[in-house]
Order: sequence, then C-alpha cells, then structure tokens
Amino acid sequence: MEELYTIKGLIDKNEVEAAINALDKLIGNYPTCDEAYYLRGNAYRKQGNWQAAINNYLTAIELNPQSPAQQAKNMMMDILNFYNKDMYNQ
Repeated sequence: MEELYTIKGLIDKNEVEAAINALDKLIGNYPTCDEAYYLRGNAYRKQGNWQAAINNYLTAIELNPQSPAQQAKNMMMDILNFYNKDMYNQ
C-alpha cells in the first residue's frame, strides 16, 4: 500500500501530526490493516502518548498476531515496568 510508505516517511521526518491524520483516514477506509495501527502506535510513541501507542499496538496484534507491534508493545511495557514511581516519592 503506497500510503503506508508515505506515512512511514512522515514519521521518520518527525511530522507526527500529519502521519496520525493520514493514518486516521487510512484506518477509516481499511479498518483491518494491522500495519496502519502499528504505524499509528509508533507515531503516538514519538509524541510521548504511551497509552494511545499501546492501544494501537494491541489492535494491530489482535488483527495480526505476527505483527511487529508485538515487539514494540513488549519494549514499551519493559520501559514502563522499569520506571519506579516510588523513587520520586521520597
């Protein structure tokens, strides 16, 4: 799908808002495109919106258990689990 290649370029160039808008439209037309959810998860991760990123990764995994979103989600969960909130409450 040509749009996905273009959107990957937007994410690589840090044009995250434009990428998310394009992915929203793409997902509206192709709601079962797991790669679109994976890319939108990557875009949200770049924005620092961890919850939206994880939600998109989970949708991609649900659509395709072999999706690279599985590895991305696992890495994010490792980072979030490593973050020790108690250290900041001393």
